[in-house]
Amino acid sequence: MASVTLEHIKKVYDHNVVAVHDFNLKIRDKEFVVFVGPSGCGKSTTLRMVAGLEDISAGTLKIGERIVNDVEPKDRDIAMVFQNYALYPHITVYENMAFPLRIRKMNNDEIHKRVCQAADILGITEYLGRKPKALSGGQRQRVAIGRAIVRDPQVFLMDEPLSNLDAKLRNQMRAEIILLRKRIDTTFIYVTHDQTEAMTLGDRIVVMKDGYIQQVGTPQQVFDTPKNLFVAGFIGSPQMNFLKARLEKTGAGYVVNYLGMSIPVEDEHAAILAKKKIGSQDIVLGVRPEHAAVEFENTSNTLECTINVVEMMGSELHLHLTTGGGDNIILRLPTIDLTKQQRKDLKAGGKLFFTFPAKVMHIFDPSTEMSLLYDENEDE
Repeated sequence: MASVTLEHIKKVYDHNVVAVHDFNLKIRDKEFVVFVGPSGCGKSTTLRMVAGLEDISAGTLKIGERIVNDVEPKDRDIAMVFQNYALYPHITVYENMAFPLRIRKMNNDEIHKRVCQAADILGITEYLGRKPKALSGGQRQRVAIGRAIVRDPQVFLMDEPLSNLDAKLRNQMRAEIILLRKRIDTTFIYVTHDQTEAMTLGDRIVVMKDGYIQQVGTPQQVFDTPKNLFVAGFIGSPQMNFLKARLEKTGAGYVVNYLGMSIPVEDEHAAILAKKKIGSQDIVLGVRPEHAAVEFENTSNTLECTINVVEMMGSELHLHLTTGGGDNIILRLPTIDLTKQQRKDLKAGGKLFFTFPAKVMHIFDPSTEMSLLYDENEDE
């Protein structure tokens, strides 16, 4: 088992195209770290540099205490699971899993032991005699994972391994990867564009955009205290609502004003603002769809909205609304306690009111797009 250290890693392609900028991260031994971000953000390129499939343009990469910048992939003691499974179609599942061990010239008894153990862990023993074309997508992915397990590597690398599966199978395989991690207990680096996978699998998440790390933290930290507008909008589904508002300094405290609503900033957050010497200014106010309260009648400190679209999601509704200030927002409303009349009233053109508690507010600087409530002590 081993840690992985990336120090000032950079990747430059032809014509001075920079894919990864100054990437710094220490992945601890036996930690499960997820690189997440939109297509083209540099996450797979970074993983491929760890694997040795891409040259490193600058910086230092260590696996354990060994610098591996110029070490061949086969000598890095890593195993990689690809998005497209990369199985040999003309040989059986058993031989696909045994192949990397035969390359090492391991004896047949040890190969058989390792293949059978991996197949048992993954529940694919009954398929060992079949060829890949006779398997479903989920079964093929298990074989690809099994081929990595038999090598008993220091580090597992997974590049969007579930992206080719349907939604139901993805959910099942996510759970299986969590169980697998507990059984083999090694270091994992996992790449995905799916923030649900990142949140459910990772001990820590590395959120990337345009080749830069935006934030590193536990799933809870990244969700609760996003460092900037990009992270706030990327993590969470539906994404956070962003509203043009005003922050006013009032003596020792602060108040957020939005279209007549006035919400005092909590003492803990006010202390962070005061420490940063933040004065009165325009802000981007962030509120997650699940944190706003929906009212059917106007009460104190609520805001009237017009319903545009109602999406039925089963246990909840996603309400697409427009505020009086012209901002488009999405709110999540549980269906279990709705009356028949309320269900009828929830239609395009109807009116609703919403409010939210002070503790759920996120406050961003519109020019820098950084969170004014982010405490730098949160950085790991």
